[in-house]
Amino acid sequence: MRNLFIIGTLLSLVFALGSYSASDRKNSNSFDSDFAEVTLAKEVVAGVERMEEVLKVLEGKRVGLVINPSSMVGERHLLDTLIDLGVAVHKIFALEHGFRGDADAGELIKDSRDVATGLPVVSLYGQNRKPQKEDLKALDLILFDIQDVGVRFYTYISSLHYIMEAAAENGVKVVVTDRPNPNGFYVDGPVLEEGFKSFVGMHPVPVIHGMTIGEYALMIRGEQWIEFSEDLQLEVIPCLNYDHSMTYDLPVRPSPNLPNLKSVLLYPSLCFFEGTEISVGRGTHLQFQLIGSPYLTEGDTVFIPHSLPGATQPPFLGQKCTGYSFSNYHWKDFASARKLDLSILLMIYNQFPEGQSFFLKNNFFDRLAGTDRLRKQIIAGWDEETIRAEWQSDLQKFQEIRSKYVLYDDF
Repeated sequence: MRNLFIIGTLLSLVFALGSYSASDRKNSNSFDSDFAEVTLAKEVVAGVERMEEVLKVLEGKRVGLVINPSSMVGERHLLDTLIDLGVAVHKIFALEHGFRGDADAGELIKDSRDVATGLPVVSLYGQNRKPQKEDLKALDLILFDIQDVGVRFYTYISSLHYIMEAAAENGVKVVVTDRPNPNGFYVDGPVLEEGFKSFVGMHPVPVIHGMTIGEYALMIRGEQWIEFSEDLQLEVIPCLNYDHSMTYDLPVRPSPNLPNLKSVLLYPSLCFFEGTEISVGRGTHLQFQLIGSPYLTEGDTVFIPHSLPGATQPPFLGQKCTGYSFSNYHWKDFASARKLDLSILLMIYNQFPEGQSFFLKNNFFDRLAGTDRLRKQIIAGWDEETIRAEWQSDLQKFQEIRSKYVLYDDF
């Protein structure tokens, strides 16, 4: 039975794959007739690119910036743009991966100074994940401009939570220059349960929440998920020409191990493997586009993780990993499905050798899932349809909350 399950799942994956080429992505503005409900956004104007509106908000203010390499205005970094326009930037706040974006996932970031400008860089991914009163005393306003990918365990929204809370406590305004969510065309996955809060999941939202970073900020305040939420001055500068029927090919990678649209769209489904004895391609140039392990003997690809910028100590460093490549996936496959794909996870679990632990002992899988139910259901042999059915009531309740904060036409 186990082998039949594996064969059936592999066949379903093969039939789901579509051919893909660089020219196809470049020239296609929308799906063909079978996928006409979703488009690849091309003419979207990010909030930060509405510079006239941004400057109105920043004029005469002492500004702190929450930025990283994704904080681009056209071909220039936001920091350089604002300094050239005479904005009084006083401080930079660095999140996971650092201000320059070359730190490993989970690597602690230290306070420093920016070499190019001499500005102090305050780490919010080190000893403190929340700005201290001393960090904010010379500021009137914090501008948050980070490209998010719309997934609960992507930690930029956790950092946003702490920044908003500290700003509310200290009378500092927060401005979010909104950016499109490449996974913003659907909502899916288990909703986080109270006992599983961590930095990779702080709020009762599903794995894919279908909101932009600006919408999410409004929800954090509106649902009073931070202390002193009623005191927070919050302004969102929306995108133009964006709606939730779109996906979005990011002009800049949002973090070192999400190098392209394919990896961003695979990330919600494949990141669960970070809580298992499976590599997601860290230490290769196909991060979140393949999976494998020294413990697997079946698959269509073999790779060896190496030490690379952003993944200096990847899982299974220097070891041969057998597994599967998703090189043929097209963004249409994800957008037409509009769901978290559990079939890959279930297939690999059933393929894993008996007697070898699949889940890491540190319970990281449960923190990613926001519950221990998913792990227990997998072990008990539940199929994908039965697992997904248990999410639906919680998803419906979340959708009612979400609807209060959506700024753009919805899917």
